Amino acid sequence: MTYMDNSPYVMCEDLFKIYKIADLEVVALRGLDLAVQNGEVVAIVGASGSGKSTLLNILAGYDAPSAGRVSVGGKDLLQMSSREVEEYRRIDVGFIWQQTSRNMFPYLTAMENVTLPMMLTNTPGRERSERARDLLELVGLGHRLDHTPEKLSGGEQQRVAIAVALANKPPLLLADEPTGELDDATAAEILDLFGSVNQDMGTTILIVTHDPDIAYKVGRVVMIRDGKMSTEIRRKVTFERIQSEADTDATLEEFVLVDASGRIQIPQDYLDQIKIGERARVQVEDGTVTLRPEE
Repeated sequence: MTYMDNSPYVMCEDLFKIYKIADLEVVALRGLDLAVQNGEVVAIVGASGSGKSTLLNILAGYDAPSAGRVSVGGKDLLQMSSREVEEYRRIDVGFIWQQTSRNMFPYLTAMENVTLPMMLTNTPGRERSERARDLLELVGLGHRLDHTPEKLSGGEQQRVAIAVALANKPPLLLADEPTGELDDATAAEILDLFGSVNQDMGTTILIVTHDPDIAYKVGRVVMIRDGKMSTEIRRKVTFERIQSEADTDATLEEFVLVDASGRIQIPQDYLDQIKIGERARVQVEDGTVTLRPEE
């Protein structure tokens, strides 16, 4: 499989993930579909346990689905050997954890932490140093090159984490609640930084977040519920870049998502309003699908 410019950069089709804990089976993903275009910024929102982090771990190559298909940049993640997966994680994807301590080695300086991933790709020493310095300048830490994590604030540590994730120029950046442990002002700075990375480097970015205003800050938000994509929120006008300040004047459009099997998730409060329980009548009338309660 090869990547074509006009095809989605990230493609998930009918993904299932089942974890076995003792004698219990936990279904984290239930036929999830997702398509993300090259250079797009997408926020993934959902309650705890909805499958958000599981999806990111699969896209990062840290986990594999129980069933379904997933490709990134034309690479079929399910057909890769262990060696190919390791190479994919080094070159094709950058990952940012919510816990800042997981993104850096505590005994290395900011410069050394950013340089380390490049050593795994045999990048020449001089080029490693130049790129690490450039990345730390990009994230606003050119004056903190020789500081270890304990001497950096939480926001500065997360900035270094972004530089580490970008060290090998990955086309895909995955961020799992990157602002969850930060105060509002610092979180805003991190979102602005993602905007700069997306515009300056063309990086495709997926952000898992609980931010209730994220729909006013990015171009597309996908809501995940019970392991499936349920709804999508888009801006009605062309979106230019991710930003920290909520553009509350923007007109948003919300859509129910239809998966490849024709399934949709109808919000429970809608079903309650029209008193639909286990069964419903579905009819097509004048080009409109009508859902009615059982008589």
